[in-house]
Formats: sequence, structure tokens, C-alpha cells
Amino acid sequence: MNAESSLEHDDVKLAQSLAEDFATAKTQIGRHIIGQDDVVELCLLTLLVGGNSLLMGVPGLAKTMLINTIAKVLDLKFSRIQFTPDLMPSDITGTDLVQEGPETGRRQLVFQAGPVFANIVLADEVNRTPAKTQAALLEAMQEHKVTVQGTTYPLEEPFFVFATQNPVELEGTYPLPEAQLDRFMFEIILDYLDEESELVVIRTTTGAPLPELAPVIDATRLLAYQRLVRQVPLTESVMRYALAITRSTRPQPEGTPEPVERWVTYGASVRAAQYLVLGAKARAAMHGRTHADFDDVRAMATPVLRHRLVTNFQAEADGVDAADVVRALLDVIPQS
Repeated sequence: MNAESSLEHDDVKLAQSLAEDFATAKTQIGRHIIGQDDVVELCLLTLLVGGNSLLMGVPGLAKTMLINTIAKVLDLKFSRIQFTPDLMPSDITGTDLVQEGPETGRRQLVFQAGPVFANIVLADEVNRTPAKTQAALLEAMQEHKVTVQGTTYPLEEPFFVFATQNPVELEGTYPLPEAQLDRFMFEIILDYLDEESELVVIRTTTGAPLPELAPVIDATRLLAYQRLVRQVPLTESVMRYALAITRSTRPQPEGTPEPVERWVTYGASVRAAQYLVLGAKARAAMHGRTHADFDDVRAMATPVLRHRLVTNFQAEADGVDAADVVRALLDVIPQS
């Protein structure tokens, strides 16, 4: 299937089911997570693509509740890992324990799986743990498997990681390297609610208990939707637009856009263009459309790119962050 082909008849029916199921999922999640519709959508897009995302926000914005709620609605196993300076790789992956065999009575090594063996893992304050422990999580994110004492154990599919960082702390004790940040599809920013939304939160959390969440989608269905997303067509011009946005973030000897030349030290890798395209396809499917367009790419640009750009001292002096640079680029990169 080329970039401009259409979905087959059976795929169109599946695409309709996808849009309906995720609309229902959003409604259910929205009853428990108030005033964070854009955040919820980005989290669900992460799952549709099969990616991992970074959650940024001050404490108390219900990040754990958000991911746990999504896991319940999608009938996925949820696990939370609190990252601390003394956390070891085995605390994430698991370890071999010496146990006596029930029949032979002989001692043997038995693998005790760690908390990473879940469908959705929330890595809380991931930048507070040393690089060696971060690397254990990185292998799980990238390879969907872990290695313990030379033995490799596959993780159950689907598998996703949502990692949080606390912006109040100065990048944490062990800042995530750019190579690891690049592996997160989105940087999703949670902010304080507006007054009316906050009032609804207070009213609902101090009154009668909310109804139990009912699963809308299961793991098998989600995997089918992930396969479908990759088949959503988009034209060559839309794909080139996603590539042009990505390439424009990289400083070059000639032809560098003014915002990048002034404020950016390092731009985004090809992985950013891949996630722009996949995110656009997933967004189109979630909104009930059978092809992705320029607006889908533009909507994905800021969450895909802002954590991948390394800004310079001039940007800091001018009060400009990576998201400002992305928005400036969207104003100058033509749709053709």
C-alpha cells in the first residue's frame, strides 16, 4: 500500500470501530480526569502508535491517576515504579531467587519478575535514578524485553512506558541524556486546571464515589488498532511536510530558518519525523478520518519536537523555549 492508497473495506470497518471505541474511552476517562482532554488524547495517541511518552508537571496533578485510569479503561495491567537515587536495575527488571524445588527439594534459581512486567508502566521521577538504572528501563522501552543474568525475558504485549519528571527540580539528580529523551514519542505537559474545572474536581472527589470504570478496549483489540494505524494513508506532500518540519530544526551552514539559527544548538533526529507521521495517522484514525492531512502533522509538531530541541543561551536570555521555536517554524514552513 503506497502513501496515497485507500484503506480496504474491512479496514474501513475496523477504523470506524477504532473511532467509536476511543470516543467512548475518552468519555469514561473524562469522568475521572477533569479538564485534561488534550493530555488524555496525547496519552491515547501514544498507545495507538505503540510508543512511550514523557509526562511533565508539578506534583499533585494526578499523573498516576491519569495513567491508571487509562489502563483500566483499556483493560491493561498497570505498574508504577518510584525512581529514587538508590534504585537498582534489578528493582525494575526482577532478579533470580534461590528456591527449593517442590518435588526434588533441590535448590534452584527462579526468576522473580519485576514491576516492568506490565502493559503500562509509570516511571515516576525517572531522572532521579542513576544512568545504569535508566538504561534498564531504556532496554525495556526499546526492545520490549529485559535481560537478567544473561537470560532474556520478553515483555507482554502491548507494552508502554510513561515517565514523569518534576520541573520544579533542576532536571533532577541524573538528567536524562538526549539519546534517551529522543525515544519518547511525546512530551506531554500537565498544567494547573482552570477555576471551573478545579471546582468540578473538588465537587466530585468530596462527594459520592464515582462509578467504577468499565473496560472499553482490550489488549488484543488495541494491537489490531495499532496495526491499522500504520495503514492509514497520507499523501506524499504531507509526508514531505513532516520531514521538512523536522529538518528545519537542525542548524545548517546555509538556509537555516531564523528561529533555529538564533535559538537552537541541536535539532531533532529522523525519529521525530517518524513520530510526526505516525502521530498524524493515529490522530486521523481517532477522529474518524481515513487519511491523515497537514493539520494532523501540525497538531503533533509541538509535543513531538519540544523535548528533542536543545536551545542555547540566547534562547534563555530571550525567554524562548523549544515549544516557541516549534510554533515559529510552523509559521514559516510551507505546506506543499
